[in-house]
Amino acid sequence: MKISTKSRYGLRALVDLAVHSGGEQLALVHIAKRQELSVNYLEQVFSLLKKANIVKSVKGAQGGYILAKKPDTIKVGDVIRAIEGEILIVEEDSNQNTSLILKNMQQCIYENVWEKITQSICEAIDSMTIEDLMKEYQMLSAKDSFMYYI
Repeated sequence: MKISTKSRYGLRALVDLAVHSGGEQLALVHIAKRQELSVNYLEQVFSLLKKANIVKSVKGAQGGYILAKKPDTIKVGDVIRAIEGEILIVEEDSNQNTSLILKNMQQCIYENVWEKITQSICEAIDSMTIEDLMKEYQMLSAKDSFMYYI
């Protein structure tokens, strides 16, 4: 499974929103500038995040986006699923015109390999929240700000 650019950029933009919004709405143009992304592209991504109730939009001249929930309740998995859809490594074979031997082999491999890999990935992405990523980003930023060069 390869995570799409849309999910990677969406996650970056959402963490940026959480870090820089201070609880207030933030225009996508600011996020796009910091993350070096297209505003139009972010509009597509945030439309999906809004449908999933991860962000809310605020209309008007001072409008923008704000998190719809607290960052500690938004899982990385929620964000990826909002953008990608259901997470599957491999879809189960559903060809009814195969022999019993082949069906059993396909089911054995699906249940013991592909399904277990999918479960592991889901457990990993559902164990991380936007707040976790915010804290990690802030620690990295603080560490970088104390670097002195001679």
